[in-house]
Amino acid sequence: MIRLLNHLRRFRDDEKGSIAVETVLILPILFWAYLSMFAIFDAYRQHSLNQKAAYTLGDIISRETTPLDNSYLNGTREMLAYLTANPKADVAIRVTSVRYDANNKVYKRDWSKRKGWMPTLSNNAVKALKDDLPIMPHNERVMVVETFVKYDPPFKTGLQEREIHNFVFTRPRYAPRVLWSND
Repeated sequence: MIRLLNHLRRFRDDEKGSIAVETVLILPILFWAYLSMFAIFDAYRQHSLNQKAAYTLGDIISRETTPLDNSYLNGTREMLAYLTANPKADVAIRVTSVRYDANNKVYKRDWSKRKGWMPTLSNNAVKALKDDLPIMPHNERVMVVETFVKYDPPFKTGLQEREIHNFVFTRPRYAPRVLWSND
């Protein structure tokens, strides 16, 4: 019995090969941590790209003096896909012209159009956005541009697939309002 205990003590106190064992134990954790940091950084980068693209599209639309149409909206969706480096199937855009009625203290929709999977905004949906819209004078209009991009993280380290949504409003620049053409 004493001999067995001596062998166990020697085995316990022997430090040969401990670095290899520690490396085998810690290397997967370090690798997972590196991939997780990369995935988190990529998610922040994608959010930043989407926000910049939404502001760019909102600014472009706010400068229009001729009525928008379906081909214009198709072009903005293609531009959103290009600016965010996503396939066209993974992006959607919704553009809504919103007017403020100061007499009734309510926001009203002039028109709302979309390209992609999101529905257009109804008057009730626009009224529900009152906390997200700016305070405006009577009959003032803003263009609300919403972008939706599907994001799939590059590695499965805990981040889930999600939809990045941006909400941007811009006052029309060169005309009192941006019109929609039904042609």
